[in-house]
Amino acid sequence: MAKIDDPAVQNLLTQPNHGIVSTFDDDGSIRSGVVWVDLVDGKLALNSAEGRTWPTNLQRDPRVTVLVYDQNNPYEYVEVRGTATSSTADADGHIDRLAKKYLGKDSYPFRQEGEQRVSFFVDPKTVKYQKQ
Repeated sequence: MAKIDDPAVQNLLTQPNHGIVSTFDDDGSIRSGVVWVDLVDGKLALNSAEGRTWPTNLQRDPRVTVLVYDQNNPYEYVEVRGTATSSTADADGHIDRLAKKYLGKDSYPFRQEGEQRVSFFVDPKTVKYQKQ
């Protein structure tokens, strides 16, 4: 089994590869969405705005799966399953760093007036790396 600090896994997570986050809706069904990802202090990190569906799901039920694939070869991917904790501390700075990584912009250009950004940090229980 892979680990979050394996070089191939870290390469996928530090490059501007998109992720798919999957959480549980109220009715137990799975909700998936596309997200930006990175590593913060050795943990997989995501960012969103409070009140959106997948962040609300994680605040209610912290179980999460995130799949990050190579943009040039979707058959190279890492799947991280675990639990997420949230923090609003430096969440605005975090989304700005993600905007730099994914858009080449110094600040996140889609910020809405009054929104509260929130970062999620995944404590991995299972890490699976695959390359074909």
